Parts: sequence; C-alpha cells; structure tokens
Amino acid sequence: MTWYEDLPKIELHVHLEGAIPHKALFELIRKYGGDPSVPNTAALKKRFEYRNFSQFIETWSWKNQFLRNYEDFIYSAMLTARDMAKQNIRYAELFFSPSLFVRHGLEVQYITQSIREGVSQVPGIEIRLIADLVRDYGPESEMRTLKALNEVKNFGIIGIGLGGSEHEYPPAPFEPLFREARKMGFFTNAHAGEAAGPQSVWETIRKLRVQRIGHGTNVYKDPKLMDYIAEKKIPLELCPMSNVRTGAVTSIQEHPIRKYFERGLIISVNTDDPKMFNTSLADEYRMLVEECGFSKKDVCQLILQGIKSSWMWEGRKDYLIYQFQQESSWKSIMGDERI
Repeated sequence: MTWYEDLPKIELHVHLEGAIPHKALFELIRKYGGDPSVPNTAALKKRFEYRNFSQFIETWSWKNQFLRNYEDFIYSAMLTARDMAKQNIRYAELFFSPSLFVRHGLEVQYITQSIREGVSQVPGIEIRLIADLVRDYGPESEMRTLKALNEVKNFGIIGIGLGGSEHEYPPAPFEPLFREARKMGFFTNAHAGEAAGPQSVWETIRKLRVQRIGHGTNVYKDPKLMDYIAEKKIPLELCPMSNVRTGAVTSIQEHPIRKYFERGLIISVNTDDPKMFNTSLADEYRMLVEECGFSKKDVCQLILQGIKSSWMWEGRKDYLIYQFQQESSWKSIMGDERI
C-alpha cells in the first residue's frame, strides 16, 4: 500500500448510489435483464464518462433503475462499506436518496433499514447516514419523505441534505422543510455552488441555514461570500475529482481547493460518487500533492479538518484524532506534532 492508501481517513460527502463497486453494480444490472450498452464491467466503467453535469445526472438516473428491492440495498450497502473499509476509511457520513426509489414501490423506512443492515455487516468502519432529499421532486413531496425518515432515525440517520439539479431548482422553496428537519433534531446540509454560482450558496445559507455546504466549488467567485464563510466557520465538503469529471472545473489544477485552504476555510476532501468518477480518497489526496501544491502534512491537516467538521459528538472526534495520530503512516509525516 502507498502512504495515501495506508493513511487513516474519514469521508463526509459520499453517495451510496455512486459508490457501489463496479462488479456489484454489474451483477445488479444482470439481475434485471442486463443492458446492451454495458456487456461487461469495462463497458460499465466507460459509461461513467461525461461531457457535462447534465449528462452525469442522466447517467445517475439510468444507474438507479437497477436498485429495485430491499435486498439490493442490503447488498449494495454491504459491498460499499467493505470497499471503504479496505481504503482505511474509519468513519463516513454516507448519503442516500430514498425518494428516488419510491417509484419501485419501496418504502423510505425499509430502504433505510436495509442500508443499515448492509453496512452493519462490515467491521472496521463507522457509518452514519445522511438522507439526501431531491430538489427536482419539490418541497411537498420531500416533506413526506422527511416525515418518514423521522420515524427511523434510530437506524443512524444524523442529517438531511438537498441534492438534485441545483441549476434548475433553487433552495428557497425548501426553507420550511429544513426548518422542520432542525426541529426533528437532524443536522442539515445542501449541495450548493456546484452546478450554480455564488448566489445559490448565499441563498442556501440564508434560507436553509445549513451547517455544512456540499461542494461550494464556485464560492471563490464572490470574495464577500468567501469572507462570510470564513468568518462563520461554515465547513465546505469539497469533491475535487467529481468537479473535474462533471465539468464544474476545467482541470484539477484549476480547482479552488488551494485558494480555500490558504484562506483558512474549513474544508474536507471527499469523493462524492467514487465509482462513477473513477476515484478514491487515496487518489484525491495524491492528486492534491502532485498537482495542486499540497504537502503530505497539509493532507493530514485536511483530514483533521474533516474530523472536526463531522457530525460526531465531540468526545468521539477527540478519540478519533488521537487514534489517527498513533498510526505509523501519520507519524511518518507529523512525528509527535499535534494539530
């Protein structure tokens, strides 16, 4: 294993539906009669190449048709968690989008239970869930989803997110929904500044009052917004290779992550949909060092920022930081230094 692979990690922005290992997804495709466009796993991997964000969304929807019953979610969640554990990811906040699958006659509560059953079979990694609501379905529909999710919080749902077509559906209509989510005791997050500009981030902060921003790729285009996020210490969940693959940025060298790091913003590094973008957390960190001017010490700092901006309780954060600092891969860079 390389240093990047051996390093203990956490992840705060990864979608179950985009993290299913290719072999497992191909088995699900075969289970439901196959698809002529993907005769093998190599073709499936090729399918996950995009001209733009809209094509990515289309491919996302295509893939989801092969998750049709609760057993599919148990299977996918188990193999995804196993894949993450192999990467030395010790803690993850895993997004899932239950309302996408109601069309197959599935119920939100049992989808959640199935995912928990799957991830619970894998030792060595702690996984909490974030239910990602879908803008495209509208606030009334997603309010029903929220109420169903509230019934099964005990399966480890700690937060509510908002995904979907950001460039077509602004956040403001979801203000009552997020107010209700906070009353229910959920942490809140929303994708913003990925497929739309800084104004989308401003509206997300002001209307939805989220505790973290998913992506925030375009925050740098408004210096006042950068200053506000720095002052209010609003964490950004950055997904560099995702932004390259969907065309949100032209290249990894053009990604604003270095600007954010130097400005002192609280940022974490994540894979978003790793199997749809042919990436891993080790790849993300390696790319930052090789292409974006980060040092290995900076990588350790990024991981600590991720722990501190996670939704773990404070004592758990402190203990995880202590554990990471005892690892040989960590000590080879940081020595006995404490951040």
